Amino acid sequence: MTVRRVVPDLATDAMAESRDFYRLIGLREVMNQGWVMTLASPANPTAQLTFMTHDESADVRPDLSIEVDDVDAVHAAVLASGAQIVHPLQDEAWGVRRFFVRDPNGKVVNVVSHRRDG
Repeated sequence: MTVRRVVPDLATDAMAESRDFYRLIGLREVMNQGWVMTLASPANPTAQLTFMTHDESADVRPDLSIEVDDVDAVHAAVLASGAQIVHPLQDEAWGVRRFFVRDPNGKVVNVVSHRRDG
C-alpha cells in the first residue's frame, strides 16, 4: 500500500474568502464542486488544503483525507484491526472510491483512491 498524499479537510462557510486568502500565500484552486474545494501549490501539487461546507454523501465531515493506491486493501486492513468505520467503502459519482474511519484520537479519516474507470 502506498500513500500518495495527506490533506487536511477544513470546515468552512467561506469558500471564496478562503480561496482568496490562500491565493496570497501561493495556493491555487485545483478542484471545486461547490461543497468541497481543494487548493494546491503549483510547485508541489501534493501540498494541498481542502475546504468543505459538508460532505456530499456522508453524515460526517472528515478531518483529513489520505489518498492511497489501493483503498480496498487499506479497507481490509482497517476492518481486520477493529477500527470504527463511520462511512462505508463505496464508489462516489465524482470518480473516487473511499471510506471513512475514526482514528484513535477520534478524528475522521477519509481514505480514498481515484477510480481508474472514473
